[in-house]
Amino acid sequence: MRGTIRKITIPRRLVADLMHASIRVPFVSLARPLNIRNLIEVRAQLQRPPGWAAIFVKAFALVAQDEPALRTLYVKWPYARLYELPRSIAMVTIARVEDGQDCVLLQKVNAPDEAPLTEVDAELRHAKEAPVDEVPAFRKMLLATRLPLLVRRLLWWIGLNWARQRANYFGSFGVTSVAAFGPGELYALGPGPFVLSYGVVKPDQTVDVILRWDHRITDAALMARALTRLEQVLNTEISGELRAIRQQTEPKSVRAVAT
Repeated sequence: MRGTIRKITIPRRLVADLMHASIRVPFVSLARPLNIRNLIEVRAQLQRPPGWAAIFVKAFALVAQDEPALRTLYVKWPYARLYELPRSIAMVTIARVEDGQDCVLLQKVNAPDEAPLTEVDAELRHAKEAPVDEVPAFRKMLLATRLPLLVRRLLWWIGLNWARQRANYFGSFGVTSVAAFGPGELYALGPGPFVLSYGVVKPDQTVDVILRWDHRITDAALMARALTRLEQVLNTEISGELRAIRQQTEPKSVRAVAT
C-alpha cells in the first residue's frame, strides 16, 4: 500500500521535542476525585467565571507555597542535585488550531499564587484567543523550534540542565486537561517535575485529578497530602476569591428615596 508523505509542521515538531525531553523523567502518578461542592456553587453564580485551567493553576501554586518540594527541580549538571525555587511558575497547555491543524502550545504563568485569579484567567484567555505572534511565549517557542535539530537539542539540553534557565523555560509545574472536549483521564508527560490534569465536573460535584511527579524529588505520601490540601484550597481560598469577584461585579441595590 502506498501512503502519502506529509511534512511535520512546526507545532508537531515542538511536541516531538517536548516528548524527547520528557522521555527520561521517572514519572509516578496519583489519581483522586476531589469534592469541590463549595467551589462549584460559588462559580455558578458568576456571569463570566474564570476558567478551570486558571483555577487549578492558582490553586496548585497556593498549595506549593507551604510545600517547598512542589517548587523543586531535579537537575543533572554539573552534578545531580535538587534546586528549590522561591516561587511557582506554571506551564499551561493551550489547545489551538493553526493553519487548519490542531496543536498545543505552552503558556507560562509566573507566580500565579501572587496574582488575582482574574489576571491569571485573562492571561490564559489571551493565549487561547490572540494570534500566535502576539503571545511572547508562543513566539519564542516556535522560533526555537524552526532551528536545525542539533541546535535545538543543544538549546534544550542547556534549558533542562541549567537550574535557573530550566525554571524560566519549563516552569515548576504544568497543568493540562481534555475536559473541554469531554470526559477522560489524561496521563500527560512533560519535562517539568509536576504535571496536573483534571477531568470534567461530575454530577456528584467531584472532579477527577491526576498528579504526576518526578519520583526523584519526592514520594507518594507528600503527593497525597498535596491533593488533600488542593481540595481544601479550591473550596476555601479560591471560593473566597470568587465570592469577592461576585460582590465587586454584581449591581448594587438602589434604595428608593421618599419625597
